[in-house]
Amino acid sequence: MKYTLDPHMIRHLSLEDTIRKVAELGYDCVEMSPRPDFFSWWTRPKLYPERIQSFKKALKDHNVGLATIQPMYRWASPYADEWDMAIDNWKRAIEFAVELECPMFVSEFGRGGSPNRSLNDTSGIHRPEVCEGQFFKAMDVLVPILEREGIKLSLEAHPEDWIEEIHPAIDIIKTINSPMVRASFIAPHTFFYGPDMEANLRATAGLLEHVRLADTYDHNKSSELRYIVNPPESKVRVHQHLDFGQGEIDWDLFFKTLADMKFDGVLSNCVFGWEDRAEDSARFMLAETKRYVEKYGVGK
Repeated sequence: MKYTLDPHMIRHLSLEDTIRKVAELGYDCVEMSPRPDFFSWWTRPKLYPERIQSFKKALKDHNVGLATIQPMYRWASPYADEWDMAIDNWKRAIEFAVELECPMFVSEFGRGGSPNRSLNDTSGIHRPEVCEGQFFKAMDVLVPILEREGIKLSLEAHPEDWIEEIHPAIDIIKTINSPMVRASFIAPHTFFYGPDMEANLRATAGLLEHVRLADTYDHNKSSELRYIVNPPESKVRVHQHLDFGQGEIDWDLFFKTLADMKFDGVLSNCVFGWEDRAEDSARFMLAETKRYVEKYGVGK
């Protein structure tokens, strides 16, 4: 089992101090989510020999493992220029992962298109089947490279993606049919995946290698005032990444199911909502994660 921290809430620290702080907080490993001086959102990784060597030295000095890196590129984009740039950046990402000895990428199926495209656009280029086609085209290019380099890619369905639910996501992973392409389950997205958490978790059996841990509220509750947004007709959906116990996930059922599934992979704490108490949150989440793992024998 890898007890891992997503250090987003301490991203103001330098890369080297981030790794030092991860170790101080008691974690064995780090999950490097996007940040401007590493793998930045949508753009080329900001890495060069001096930065790479300094980062590797920090990992070694503080005995922290690099469990995962999270590249975010528009590999499902229907725009040729965005897709080409995404593939070029992914190829560079793989080269850097080899140099950093990182065994796994975690990423999303992709939101496609330009983030600034009008919501009133009716051209149809954001149709899910178009994004899916572009995604499979990307897999045809990248999976052979991942297989050659021995780096796993763990994929998550994500709110706002062209695919949000777990069952069709697993069908796509199985269709790719590579031992290097695996599944992530993001606990704070539980209620986007569908109403039956246990069934959705079990749908990943045999593929699950990466789990992100944070609590959230069930946005499917019956009251239309579950969340209040203004103006009322705003087309928004809300979810949170909270400490255990601050939302509505049944954590006993969650960890019992992981134990039943013989899960023994990456457990990444990814609370984002409490930057004013980031260190306390990180310590609390690690202690509770270990308590649940021990209680249900996860990984044994």
